[in-house]
Amino acid sequence: MNENTTDFAYLLSLAQEKRFVTLKEHLIKMNEVDIAEFICEADDENSVIIFRMLPKDISADVFANLPIEIQHHIIKSISDKEISSIIEDLFVDDAVDMLEELPATVVKRVMQLANPDTRELINRFLKYPENSAGSLMTAEYIALKKQMTVGGAIEYIRLHGLDKETIYTCYVTDSTRILQGVVSFRELIMNTPETRLEDFMDTNVIKAYTTDDREDVAEIFNRYDLISLPVVDMENRLVGIITVDDAVDVMEQEATEDFEKMAAMLPSEKPYLRTGVFRLAGNRIPWLLVLMVSSMLTGKILANYENAFAVIPLLVTFIPMLTDTGGNAGSQSSTMIIRGMAVGEIRNKDILKVFWKEFRVALICGAVLCAVNFLRLMITNRGGGLVAVTVCLSLYATVVLAKTIGGLLPMAAKVLRLDPAIMAAPLITTIVDAISLVVYFNLACRMLNI
Repeated sequence: MNENTTDFAYLLSLAQEKRFVTLKEHLIKMNEVDIAEFICEADDENSVIIFRMLPKDISADVFANLPIEIQHHIIKSISDKEISSIIEDLFVDDAVDMLEELPATVVKRVMQLANPDTRELINRFLKYPENSAGSLMTAEYIALKKQMTVGGAIEYIRLHGLDKETIYTCYVTDSTRILQGVVSFRELIMNTPETRLEDFMDTNVIKAYTTDDREDVAEIFNRYDLISLPVVDMENRLVGIITVDDAVDVMEQEATEDFEKMAAMLPSEKPYLRTGVFRLAGNRIPWLLVLMVSSMLTGKILANYENAFAVIPLLVTFIPMLTDTGGNAGSQSSTMIIRGMAVGEIRNKDILKVFWKEFRVALICGAVLCAVNFLRLMITNRGGGLVAVTVCLSLYATVVLAKTIGGLLPMAAKVLRLDPAIMAAPLITTIVDAISLVVYFNLACRMLNI
């Protein structure tokens, strides 16, 4: 990373000094991702100049790795011929991702400059729902016929594989594009040239349908360690493939959304540094309002026990310890369960197993915390033994309830078709605070005869 930063500083100086021949010599030796990052570091004027000096064979790959704002700026600044070249060289999924983010006027210009076949293909992909497998897939794949021999298949790959997303996994179809099987390039070179594909292809193909949710697609990649995944329509016709790099992007986006929801924020569609202040505030205010209003319940509970405060003011000093411990205990459980559900380790049918496990964990954790707290109270002699017992029993009940609630609420959200991530630390803490106070003051009133 530091090396890249130093290189970027030198390359930027070349651009500023207009030493473009030297700059181009350096750029063509760099990876496309690093070139895109370097263009992001340049100012608006130089970013276009740098992009235009790139050789045609790498410019589309660099363009695909640029943020949408810079893609928009470049499209506005270059000629129609250059735009046409870019749109023809881009993989379909990259072109679709770009067009979904650009303003309508820019999309119209770009589509007019694409050739009819490309335009038809892009329009077909744009019709799929935004978060579906169809919106993720690309049409650049190798499709072989089961009657082909190994030699014929390798020759076909040699002739048509240059512009494909991947050639390491090839899919076998019949004359109507019905998916028949899958072969890896490794299997091709390990068999004799005369062997027919139908003799060794794997007919048990793991696949996705165009309407499948992107989270389900990412889970398939994660579960089966795939490089690519075929996408079929409802008639089992092969219409595209999804490659692992797209699946990783989905995993990252879904993880980001879950983190934001767990922190009581609405998900943001753009990276933090490219999101406006008002948008960030707008994403946070709704949940802050919900939590603020719900926390008023805690105040209402405290108001109902004013008499207890008056008789034994010492009781108030234990409230922060109880609520904080309960909130932390609930957050631990909810975080583990949400993570387990996200990776497919925990399912709705496991609700009784989760309850029983979290209950036993809570008993152990509660016992240790109560023992330490009781010892502390007896050493400091705060309120006497009866107060210490009351506080410790309240703490024990709070931990057990918090961990049980924290474990079950995310699963309840899943049953109700809500995102389990919303049942995270802030909401769990608010619920547990109210319950812990009710338990605490009811025990105190009964045990201390208030």
